Amino acid sequence: MKGSTALALRLALREMRGGLRGFRVFLICLVLGVAAISAVGMLRQAISAGLDREGAVMLGGDARLKYTYRYATEAERAFMERVAQPGGVSEILDFRSMAVRGEGEAAEHALTQVKGVDGAWPLLGAAEFEPAMPVAEVFAPRDGLPGAAMDRVLADRLGLIVGETFRLGVQSFHLSAILVSEPDNVTGGFGFGPRTLVKSADLAEAGLLGPGTLFETEYRLRLPAEADLNAVKAEAEAAFPESGLRWQDRRRAAPGIERFVERMASFLVLVGLAGLAVGGVGISSAVRAWAESKTATIATLKTLGAGQGLIFRMGLLQIGLLTLLGIALGLVLGTMLPLLAAPLLSRLLPVPAVFEISGPALAEAAFYGALTALIFTLWPLARMARIRAASLYRDGLGRGAGPGMAAALMVALLSLVLLGGAVLFSGMPAITLAAGGGIALSLGVLLLVAAALRRLAGWLARRPLLRGRVALRMALSSMGGPGGELRAVVLALGLGLTVLSAVGQIDANLRRAIGDELPERAPSYFFVDIQNDQIGAFLAHLEADAAVRDVETAPMLRGVLSKINGRPAKEVAGEHWVARGDRGLTYADTLPEGTRITAGRWWEAGHSGPPEVSFAQKEADEIGLKLGDKVTVTVLGRGIEAEITSFREVDFRTGGIGFVMVLSPDALAGAPHTHIATVYSTPEEEGRVLREIAQKWPNITAIPIRDAVATASEALSALATATSAAALATLLTGFVVLVGASAAGERARVYEAAVLKVLGASRASVLAGFALRSALAGAAAAAVAVLAGSVASWAVMRFVMELPWRFAALPAALIISGGVLVVLIAGAVFLWRPLAARPASVLRARD
Repeated sequence: MKGSTALALRLALREMRGGLRGFRVFLICLVLGVAAISAVGMLRQAISAGLDREGAVMLGGDARLKYTYRYATEAERAFMERVAQPGGVSEILDFRSMAVRGEGEAAEHALTQVKGVDGAWPLLGAAEFEPAMPVAEVFAPRDGLPGAAMDRVLADRLGLIVGETFRLGVQSFHLSAILVSEPDNVTGGFGFGPRTLVKSADLAEAGLLGPGTLFETEYRLRLPAEADLNAVKAEAEAAFPESGLRWQDRRRAAPGIERFVERMASFLVLVGLAGLAVGGVGISSAVRAWAESKTATIATLKTLGAGQGLIFRMGLLQIGLLTLLGIALGLVLGTMLPLLAAPLLSRLLPVPAVFEISGPALAEAAFYGALTALIFTLWPLARMARIRAASLYRDGLGRGAGPGMAAALMVALLSLVLLGGAVLFSGMPAITLAAGGGIALSLGVLLLVAAALRRLAGWLARRPLLRGRVALRMALSSMGGPGGELRAVVLALGLGLTVLSAVGQIDANLRRAIGDELPERAPSYFFVDIQNDQIGAFLAHLEADAAVRDVETAPMLRGVLSKINGRPAKEVAGEHWVARGDRGLTYADTLPEGTRITAGRWWEAGHSGPPEVSFAQKEADEIGLKLGDKVTVTVLGRGIEAEITSFREVDFRTGGIGFVMVLSPDALAGAPHTHIATVYSTPEEEGRVLREIAQKWPNITAIPIRDAVATASEALSALATATSAAALATLLTGFVVLVGASAAGERARVYEAAVLKVLGASRASVLAGFALRSALAGAAAAAVAVLAGSVASWAVMRFVMELPWRFAALPAALIISGGVLVVLIAGAVFLWRPLAARPASVLRARD
């Protein structure tokens, strides 16, 4: 065995003296896949290292305590002062409001996220302003008005320049500077309005923070170096149970960003695996083409007594050495790209990143590359080793035995190892298994589709209807023949075009839903922070306005779902959005108009007794709640336990008022709260309605639904762009595979062109025939991708987003056109020799 392996290695090295001819596609596919996965791994590691290093700066301190609807009590503040360094406590106030420039009809209004800070802010890091100035100078009074800074987007929206004034509520401010960056803004989460930065003390006379107003307070702590974060957290939670306190520290300063980065990186790695799978098709084709070119050598070795094992080991060692080369080149490329792009990426990323060589990321990429190359190499090598010498001399590798049971089992085992490694590395077992199964199923389906299309092309070529159409019949006959390129085209383009097709259909349907359907049923504005003593006059004003079609109102306060049946909510609900952060709450004595109870009963009017709650049916099903369960909601530091007595149908897609939880009125008796309202008006009168409300009640905040929809649309567009870019990367690999398939089929096309020329065909007709064949193959592959992508997009729209689906013709047409173009370009690379070859020399060489 040892001697035969040494002989196989010697023969493999001798064969490799001729260079890498025939393995260029093999190497390119492998290098691209390994480089993509290693680059993504290094980027993920760079962001993780940046979050670890800059966690305290991003958080604004070593720890953060957050409250909703209230400031910290004296006891809570005393605890913070005790555990923190001297002067190491900073209070931050955060809420939405309307920034106003000008007076009367000429006034401009814009939604803003107001951040009120104290004199200790920022505890860590530095804020950047334009023009550059210290924080104290930003807030310094000028002409009797307090200073403020504002995001440039907001200033441009209001038409403000530095030195001019604006209002928040009834308080005027002097715009001292443009806010360029905040050290602690990365953890702030999603907001509808750009930032306005003011001093909290200057908001005292603004009239914005009345009882029940929606606001949050955050207390950043700079702890002593020896402080134990776990111990401080445990002490805070033990000292103030049921207070609604939410703890966060520098170890996970931005958990939402971490989750997003991890999931996006895992998604991109899975896309890289899809690209490697497509590249595997090219690897397999390259190995087969290499074996075809070595037919005489293999036949001679077998005639001289070489067994299957020697032939197999010789080929495997040669491919193994090339695989090591490809992996090494891919790792070098995947390492260099992020390092060279580090300055640009650091500016573009919203989080700090520390770029350095990552051993785990490179090991993961090498693991994927080695296994993929081995899986797609074993099959053609085993088949080559089993073919008899006589068959090789007669038919090359065109016929003969299959690879054998041992090779098939080995391929299956290696595929399972690859999938297991992907599960381990990604940290998302369910998604990874689904993606891996989807890739394997997709390749299997594409193989079946390619076989079906080949049979269909052969059947069409024999139809009497095509008599006289020589070019078309020849193209279809070639596609239907055993040596046609149809299978390579379908496999190479299928996955990438299917993803692009699905993304295009989903994007078109979402834009249709947002642009056409939502405005018909969505309100013009959400008005929040309407005080109890304002709601009557507010409604009377709108009812008297002829441009207002409808108004809906509800009492509003916020609370945290803290327990379910006595257990912490997160233990029961996991990462469900209802259990993350605080949620909007309301109460109602009687069943609101238009509400449909799906199970249980509504409480009697004037209910007096233990609190009851009606829960949204869909969210309850997702969490696993049932009638009779008890949930605890923490409001203003007080836990309210209520029994679920009914489930309701809630449709959040309408843009109207919708609450997950509606409590009986006695449950929230005495709790300070405000009201919210949705106002439906004609589009041309929306600006006037807003101006009049803002002039009469400066404390009321308006959220334009169109702006909110535009923000959501931008996020969806960014996601669609990222997914499309990933799909294009898979298509790039597919294009390389197509070029390889064209290279492998060049000899056959040379011979075919020679025969056609002998029969009287001109160069133009030969070129037209080859081009028509490529166009038909590309169109067939793209049509299959459009069909598969349409089915996938329908499923996403119907079952995930619960929106209507309609076929979009433009994305489908672009996909089909793109498929045809890609195949034509790939085929054109190797058309010169068939067109230029002289028939006599070609046919004489085949004698």
